[in-house]
Amino acid sequence: MTTPAADLDELTTAIRIATEAARGTLEHFPTWRSTDELDVDTKGDGTPVTIADRRAETEIRNALADAFPDDAVVGEEHPDATGVSGRTWIIDPIDGTKAFMRGVPLYSTLLAMWDEHGPAIGVVVFPALDEVLAAGRGLGCTWNGRPARARARDEVAGALVTSSTYGNWPPDTVASLIAADTLPRTWGDAYGYALVATGRADAMIDTQLEWWDVAPMPVILTEAGGRLTRLDGGPIIGGFGSAIATGGGAIHDELRSLFPAEETP
Repeated sequence: MTTPAADLDELTTAIRIATEAARGTLEHFPTWRSTDELDVDTKGDGTPVTIADRRAETEIRNALADAFPDDAVVGEEHPDATGVSGRTWIIDPIDGTKAFMRGVPLYSTLLAMWDEHGPAIGVVVFPALDEVLAAGRGLGCTWNGRPARARARDEVAGALVTSSTYGNWPPDTVASLIAADTLPRTWGDAYGYALVATGRADAMIDTQLEWWDVAPMPVILTEAGGRLTRLDGGPIIGGFGSAIATGGGAIHDELRSLFPAEETP
């Protein structure tokens, strides 16, 4: 049976909701004020959260409750909301909070919807860059309203490989990446995946992440013609794990092979 396409109107609504909330974070973005003036708390896991994170998620939750009252909602900063439709919206109000706190403009707002068939809608908004990457299952992927396309690559040598950090990679893997004559960079968080989906980077790899960090990416990479899996080759299905995104081609499995099985979440 053919998996049904996402609803275009729902994708349009998701883009609007995410974009409005993302733009609101610019009110707190420390481009000119001292970072000491930003209201920052530390969560139980030791990671920071700002007033912008909480406000953006609240705005998105309220908008989703109005537009899709029967759907469940999962977010990074607030308790889960149950639903009866079998569909779940996943929110990361600010992906890259540490970058946001330092005035780095590569942070983003993430919104995704998964249904009984899997990932259906994905939206990533970079408000400080005025960029929106969005996709709906069967509807294609767009970057600022224009078609987005990943770039397949078979040769690892010369590939631009990005990651949120190389600090938690196995040392032998880092050495192998360098020996393979790649171009390692650290354009991390959602921005790295966006670079792959738009053909500007060849691979993005995260060895540790939460569901909301990557929830929009399966449909975005698929609709852009790319490939996204865990480092063990399995699908991104939620929960804590890893991810590798490429434009497709032999490079995907070659890069995966650099990670020892015992190091793969």
